[in-house]
Amino acid sequence: MDIWNHSCQACGSSSESLTKLSLGKDFFGRAYDRLSPSSDQNPKWYCTSCSLHKQLHRDFRDILAEFDKFRAGFGSELAKADEFRRASLRLHEIMTILSMPKQTSQFLNNRDVTVLMERLNTLTMPV
Repeated sequence: MDIWNHSCQACGSSSESLTKLSLGKDFFGRAYDRLSPSSDQNPKWYCTSCSLHKQLHRDFRDILAEFDKFRAGFGSELAKADEFRRASLRLHEIMTILSMPKQTSQFLNNRDVTVLMERLNTLTMPV
């Protein structure tokens, strides 16, 4: 049994309500379940701000994984023109949010997003 003290497990804030996301879809619309017994025995609870940043991190991680598959010549969602554009736009959105004053993320930093944006820009966009 997890011992939990009712504070955000990323920033430690205890002044806000907390959120736990367990079922959903990744950035490319694929279903996932973080709380299935084989994958997550210790779910995390986050405040509103950290929940947002965790979702940004998940989208970043999904785009990075697809980028790596694309570069390696494997089937990738980024081979689809619409998904490529959508991923590029999402990275710009993430950078905009991370660049806002008082927006510190426990999960992402601007440099990682910038590097992925630059790497994505080196690819030829699918038609």
